[in-house]
Amino acid sequence: MAYEDEGSTVYSQPVTDWVNDWDWLDDQWGTDAVDIWNAVREVTPMAMTERYGRAFMPVTMDAVSAIAKDTVNFSSRFVSVAQPDAKRRPAPPITSDPPDHKDHRRLLLPSFAPRQIEPMENELREYARGLIEQLDGRDTADAAAEYSQHIPVHGIAQMIGVPDDDADIFRDWIYRNFQLAPRDNRIREQVTADMRAYFGELLDARAADPKDDLATLITEAEIDGEPVDRELKLGYLLLLILAGIDTTWSAIGSGLWHLGSNPDDLSRLKGKPFDDPIWLTMSEEVLRFYAPVTMGREVIGDTEISGCPVRKGEQVLVTFPAANHDPEAFERSDEFLIDREVNRHVAFGLGIHRCLGSNLARLEMNIAFQEWCAAFPDYRLDPAKETTWTNGQIRGPREIPVILR
Repeated sequence: MAYEDEGSTVYSQPVTDWVNDWDWLDDQWGTDAVDIWNAVREVTPMAMTERYGRAFMPVTMDAVSAIAKDTVNFSSRFVSVAQPDAKRRPAPPITSDPPDHKDHRRLLLPSFAPRQIEPMENELREYARGLIEQLDGRDTADAAAEYSQHIPVHGIAQMIGVPDDDADIFRDWIYRNFQLAPRDNRIREQVTADMRAYFGELLDARAADPKDDLATLITEAEIDGEPVDRELKLGYLLLLILAGIDTTWSAIGSGLWHLGSNPDDLSRLKGKPFDDPIWLTMSEEVLRFYAPVTMGREVIGDTEISGCPVRKGEQVLVTFPAANHDPEAFERSDEFLIDREVNRHVAFGLGIHRCLGSNLARLEMNIAFQEWCAAFPDYRLDPAKETTWTNGQIRGPREIPVILR
């Protein structure tokens, strides 16, 4: 199952037993995750693996909720499942536990409040239209690489105060951080060093020349009248760039993939004004059905979840997307209902760590879907080419070949 490579354990064998040997980096995860979760749920509410040390994967809403809301027995110091000896660095508030978590979240939350996010709509919409204009005259495109992957980069880059031109750097970080680092501690350390160097320079630049952006807010951050430690400031910035890009572009890409492969749903949107409620219900159903994000937890107290004992020192993959497919939580859970009225999905998490940037993500998704469908009301997946999906902590399509007209 594994081989040693200069001190790093690398797993090469595909998973054949998802109940007792799951691996979120297995190639099957990207394309077949929903089927995997549903099959596991038929057997047990909690799957197990030894590939990252002992780690568990809940697949029911009850199990996921219990873990996400329990800050006594589960710590957010581990936000991904990785090798047991992986070095963990703070990226608050997502990696912080009570009581510190509240102060970190309070520092950043106002910047993501609706009154701050809503004024971004016009500029983001113009940006999306500019991407579409670049496809003028084309019959085919990659809806991921040429569209969905750009909008969230632009949005969070504008807020932080970093240039769009660095998008390729951010994409490289995301790939190495989420696709390679969980299995290889050396890669984890290298990509972390690259990110810290970049944001260290940004903090120094804003200290010398403050601006009206999140980078300056973080540079000048204080808690209880005391300056925030530089290590924590770097963590804030790492979190914002990683959590603010791949998560949302995966959700947008999943929605575009779905509409491109389901013409009946696409036709329901044709000609609909942007204030029609169906755009919102569609976006929320994309979040439920294709929720891209799973999170890790460290077990810090012996306890039991859905009848399964877990012990201090073990890890848990909090699989919010699996909970969104639990038939005990959702009627017709296996169906994508574009006008689903009751949709209490957990794509943005549960408990104290519910996604800080949900307002921004929803705005970017709505704009992306509206502008794309208005420009290409009859687009479809290109049958001659294959959509590729990523696996791991953030799951979504990376290449979506489409026929535009």
